[in-house]
Amino acid sequence: MKRSSMLVVGLFALLCFASCKSSKKEEEKEGETKYLVTTPVKMDTSVTKEYVSQIRSFRNIELRAQEKGYLQNIYVDEGQFVKEGQLLFKIMPKVYEAELEKAQAEAQAAEIELQNTKSLADKNVVSKNELAMAQANLAKAKAELSLAKVHLAFTDIKAPFDGIIDRLPLKLGSLVDEGELLTSLSDNRQMYVYFNVSEPEYLNYEEGVKEKKGKMPVNLLMANSEVFKHTGNVETIESEFNNETGNIAFRATFPNPEGLLRHGETGKVQMVVPLKNAIVIPQKATFEIQDKHYVFIVDKDSRVKSTEITVAAEMPDLFVVGDGLSDTDKILLEGVQKVRDNDKITYEFEEPAKVISHLRLKAE
Repeated sequence: MKRSSMLVVGLFALLCFASCKSSKKEEEKEGETKYLVTTPVKMDTSVTKEYVSQIRSFRNIELRAQEKGYLQNIYVDEGQFVKEGQLLFKIMPKVYEAELEKAQAEAQAAEIELQNTKSLADKNVVSKNELAMAQANLAKAKAELSLAKVHLAFTDIKAPFDGIIDRLPLKLGSLVDEGELLTSLSDNRQMYVYFNVSEPEYLNYEEGVKEKKGKMPVNLLMANSEVFKHTGNVETIESEFNNETGNIAFRATFPNPEGLLRHGETGKVQMVVPLKNAIVIPQKATFEIQDKHYVFIVDKDSRVKSTEITVAAEMPDLFVVGDGLSDTDKILLEGVQKVRDNDKITYEFEEPAKVISHLRLKAE
């Protein structure tokens, strides 16, 4: 009787264990995670790319002394706007005034000598050669007079165009050597903005210009992250690529009626670049390790493998992939932080067009 009771209890325990094990397997099966998988999209699109740029004045020149002497007067201040022809500096003119007076006297003497020689030549007292020599002496004296006037004029330094005065390195009374820098003058009515573009982007740009049949408009992002309110146009491209960088220089011209932009500023040019057959994926399908981008590719055995990609361009919620993916690869869309290399997953496939149409969030 006792053995029968123990047998019944053991059988009951075995049935309970089998039932619990079966129930646990069913719960695991029901709770198994299903991941969402999609593929990249190959498409023609365009992106707004930013290029580090240097801002230069339409005209920017150095004003240098053309004569040696003491700086007698400074008529302007740093940062002042000046008009074309306005007097900026005066170098002490005493020496050059004396040279001018001397040249004037010599020219007068040469003229008197010519008149006397001509009178004598008319009377056949002197030869025609002497008359020609007197004429040559007068011409030489007049040339020296003109040169003296030029030297004296060089003591007045005037603005060659409207612009803004830069720093004044010399103070009143300084001894100025010929060719010494007095200041710089910038014409900021228009600004030249230079930036470098890679060879593929240059080719895409040329195709885009041909399609639009006109100049390519660009924007300027200033150092304070504000977009300059005036739109510019790409007007000039250098003739050669840089062999070291593989880039070519573009020049955009921006109007600057308020004078906000100044020579020497930096910024970023924002240019719309067309992309042909671009590989596009959702940003949330990627993850970063040490500033490198990765995705999980799902192989034919449903195992995930991390793959490094290069991001050629960025759009809202999307990356344009440069290298690392083809449009036939299956990539893990959600749960990239929940799996590891070589994990076998169960997944559902969603068409990429549907995925892109519902994008709102990045990877979780």
